[in-house]
Amino acid sequence: KMLKGVLCTVLFVGALPSLAEASQGHISVVLLGATGDLAKKYLWQGLFQLYMDQVSSGHSFTFHGAALTALEPGQRLMFDVLKKLACPPDESPDRCAVLKDQFLKLSQYHQLKTAENYTVLNREIETLLRQEGLKEAGRIFYFSVPPFAYTEIARHINSSCRPPPGAWLRVVLEKPFGHDLESAQQLAAELKSFFREEEMYRVDHYLGKQAVAHILPFRDQNRQFLDPIWNRHHVERVEIVLKETVDAKGRTSFYEQYGVIRDVLQNHLTEALMFLTMELPANVSRAEEVLQCKLQAFRSLRGLEKNSAVLGQYQAYASQVREELQKAQDYVSTTPTFAGVLIHSDSLRWEGVPFLLTSGKALDERVGYVRVLFKNRAYCTQSETLRDAGHSQCKAKQIIFYIGHGALNTPAVLVSRNLFRPVMPEGSWREAVGQSDLHIFGQPLSDYYVYSPVKERDAYSVLISNIYHARKDFFITTENLLASWGFWTPLLESISHQPPRLYPGGVENQHLLDFEMVSGEVAFTLAEPVELLKPNRPMPSDYKTIQSKFRHSPLVSAWSEELVSQLASDIEKTASRTVAHSGQFHLALSGGSTPVVLFQRLARHHYAFPWKHTHIWLVDERCVPLTDAESNFFSLHNHLLQSVRVPYFNIHPMPVHLNRRLCVEEDGGTELYAKEIMALVANASFDLVLLGVGTDGHTASLFPQSETGLEGAQTVVLTESPVKPHQRMSLSLPLINKARQVFVLVLGNGKHDITTLLSRVGHEPRKWPISGVSPSSGQLVWYVDYEALLG
Repeated sequence: KMLKGVLCTVLFVGALPSLAEASQGHISVVLLGATGDLAKKYLWQGLFQLYMDQVSSGHSFTFHGAALTALEPGQRLMFDVLKKLACPPDESPDRCAVLKDQFLKLSQYHQLKTAENYTVLNREIETLLRQEGLKEAGRIFYFSVPPFAYTEIARHINSSCRPPPGAWLRVVLEKPFGHDLESAQQLAAELKSFFREEEMYRVDHYLGKQAVAHILPFRDQNRQFLDPIWNRHHVERVEIVLKETVDAKGRTSFYEQYGVIRDVLQNHLTEALMFLTMELPANVSRAEEVLQCKLQAFRSLRGLEKNSAVLGQYQAYASQVREELQKAQDYVSTTPTFAGVLIHSDSLRWEGVPFLLTSGKALDERVGYVRVLFKNRAYCTQSETLRDAGHSQCKAKQIIFYIGHGALNTPAVLVSRNLFRPVMPEGSWREAVGQSDLHIFGQPLSDYYVYSPVKERDAYSVLISNIYHARKDFFITTENLLASWGFWTPLLESISHQPPRLYPGGVENQHLLDFEMVSGEVAFTLAEPVELLKPNRPMPSDYKTIQSKFRHSPLVSAWSEELVSQLASDIEKTASRTVAHSGQFHLALSGGSTPVVLFQRLARHHYAFPWKHTHIWLVDERCVPLTDAESNFFSLHNHLLQSVRVPYFNIHPMPVHLNRRLCVEEDGGTELYAKEIMALVANASFDLVLLGVGTDGHTASLFPQSETGLEGAQTVVLTESPVKPHQRMSLSLPLINKARQVFVLVLGNGKHDITTLLSRVGHEPRKWPISGVSPSSGQLVWYVDYEALLG
């Protein structure tokens, strides 16, 4: 019989203790996409390694390659790959030859295209086991196919190819797991209808990289050294980097859809980030405990903004896309092939520590590493030549998890000698012997304790072994996946049309992709060379003829970033001038999404702003609790107030939540706010009111045909919005027009139509409330970016 014949042959070369043990249970491994690129490069080798490792475990195996290709050509392609399988260097040639021969005999090819094909496969597995008298232990289905095929395959497996009761099912899924949060949720819901959570193993092959996989064990085994220093008081910054020299040629179809952030940062680098930032569970080997700590770490991450990232694209990418995807010559791609992202955690442990995630194609070297750089408070008086180099407190202090390639060309863990000698597991990691002349981050290797794996293993071999052993902590759960997409999707949406910086590729990039951290944002260090700018992107100089008036009032126009910068400067000048004259500055701010970039600019770049003498008022508010994400005050607090030193009693949120009720007229919230304004603001004339404009012409929460607030004696009113949340509180138009200065900020292509309309209409506040803004004894200034002005 086939299986027993194979087992007896293996027994003959000393691999098995007894044939009885070999019959404890049978495992069928089905590799879908068996003739694809990933299978050829890694998966078959990983399955062969599993067979070599487990041939004496008490389980017997069969391996089923499957694809859409017809039987004969598929068989030929698959066995061409299997014949090239290799044994590890420490395996004896004789045993290797026998095991390879047996692995080939235990492998067969199937065409899996229709529901009937899956039924036939199931019947063949059952027949084989019945003939051999073996009990089924379980089945592994490895999906090495595009994600669009997952649902159909899952349906077929669930309906006709599940193992019998008592045997387990493990389904292995390759990324990408969705394109954003919504698509990931949809795919997760579809798969959940066919498989239980414990049956699914989502592969992120970086979790199989030995240096990455050792981050948690390292933290656990070195708690005594790390507990005092693994925090914001001692860590200066953390870098998580994956650089590649190859470009996207041959993969532009995938890259156009995903880009570097979805390809690498959202998964590989984020998982490493979690291992670094999460609190250590009591038992790092318990998958459920690890997952809960990771989810808590995700919840602590501060949301990403547009200015949290710098983006690049190597110059040849566009022509490769046009050639491979047969695009027109004028096709312009904004897909980033390089990204640097600054991430902050608001946890008590990590608050204020910058985490830099960087990856790109066509860079100067191939290398991956996680680098934790510690603060150094030491100053050494004696010259460096006289100091003990290995233990000098003035040397940089760092811990590096070296993923591979680069100068070391091997996975490694490096710890500065002036930190501590780490505890490392003796059986799997060994200290490097001999002093090399290599330098890592500017320091000779002799400055570090250096450890490398006793046996270097491919990531897929590690993960396939963990699937066999049901080690779920090396895989991405549904909760983990959705938490990651929830974190990254807002950034991806905000940069979807942002033109990346072009770079030539390789060593010619020089300093072009260097970036720096400034006030919680990142920006390229060097200005973009003119010759690398996109030829179809108009420059500000092209618009010198733009009129300096809009609706008979002064107009300031520029690209959005320059415009917001100018507006922030103008607000600061107004504040400083007013405080110098009268001792205090009353500023009324609008809510919504438009002013968020202004709030961030003020918080991060205007340290001379006289916040101590500034009173902050709300122009309008949504009738939700102030702690609700929909609240204008909540947004103002998150993006400005928590970052500047405004005295607590100078902050005046609108009283929308009184007596545990929201905007109930008899609670008198509008009267309360009106009285507060009258008591504190001289003549109820704000020094500056900042407004926005809705696409329907509304401003503050004054909407077209509004029953209140457009005229009359009331200063603060309740209004109804056409969109949720419907109830609003707002300053009235007459009160706004008493201000000494009113600035109106209009951003984005979506505001082009209303901007064009407003340039033509007269004073018609019932149709377009913004047209009624006309300060009676003050000045109105329009800040309109080029996209809103010109479309």
